[in-house]
Amino acid sequence: MVQQVSAILVGMLKTIAVVLFDDVALFEFGVLAEVFGIDRVDDGVPKFDFRVCAFEAGRPLSARNGVQVVAPFGLEGLVGADLVAVPATRIRGDYPPEVLEALRQAAALGATMLSVCSGAFVLAAAGLLDGRPCTTHWRYAAELAELYPEARVDQDVLFVDDGNLITSAGTAAGIDACLHLVRRELGSAVATRIARRMVVPPQRDGGQRQYVDLPVPDCECESLTPVLTWMLENITIDHPVSSLARRAAMSERTFARKFVAETGTTPHKWLSMQRVLHARNLLEQTDLDVESVASRSGFGTSALLRHHFRRVVGVAPQDYRRTFSSTSTPSTLSSVG
Repeated sequence: MVQQVSAILVGMLKTIAVVLFDDVALFEFGVLAEVFGIDRVDDGVPKFDFRVCAFEAGRPLSARNGVQVVAPFGLEGLVGADLVAVPATRIRGDYPPEVLEALRQAAALGATMLSVCSGAFVLAAAGLLDGRPCTTHWRYAAELAELYPEARVDQDVLFVDDGNLITSAGTAAGIDACLHLVRRELGSAVATRIARRMVVPPQRDGGQRQYVDLPVPDCECESLTPVLTWMLENITIDHPVSSLARRAAMSERTFARKFVAETGTTPHKWLSMQRVLHARNLLEQTDLDVESVASRSGFGTSALLRHHFRRVVGVAPQDYRRTFSSTSTPSTLSSVG
């Protein structure tokens, strides 16, 4: 039954064309390849026609890690694509005019345009961001707004869905944007299956253009990493700053200052966010009642879970589950996408 439903849905998003330039950002390109370029038919995911394109087919393109990438398609690969995606690339003012024209033509013929990170600059150079809400990596948002004042740049979101234009922020935000598009076009169950294989949480639904809370910054401080890991492994118990500071072998004042400097937030807020994320996964992937989800995620009571969940996600836990539960049956796919 799942494969039959997938066969019906695949017409909505079948052909994906990725446009590459020299200085390929391998992670961002890899995100697109991971979501759309792997055959997951056995998992009930429709197979995509994945085309890797460049200005000149077959010519090796340099990548940021000292390797080369060869695109088997030229610009003809954009013709008939349902989705045209531009991963991160070097920001410059001389993108080949032939490529920009091909992007404009693809958009005019009805393709959805998607950018990851600095790929937004390519779409902007083609005039496709004029008058449109969009985003890019926070480091480049001000530059994008300055170079292309007609673009309505929002640097406080992970991605912006404006119908046939989706732009995402840096690196992992591209995963959120791609899974959101899959969910929007092919349904919640398909997006969840891809996300599970990638070992990432399914993206929240946007419906129309959505606001997504900023992610909790990663911590790059080796002295705090064991503490953060321990907090996650013991997410159901409270963690006073005093006990965390002792575990990190720091004074409370030093620990609190370093924690904020490295994560961008306080220990209490960081833990609350992790608990919400854990609760979200439980709501998506299990049939536990809300009280049990609250207990396993460390909130204790369903009332406290609802308070924090609605503040972060924007909806109540039960409403979220109805939309994003991975246990949705095929007959309900069209109503949860």
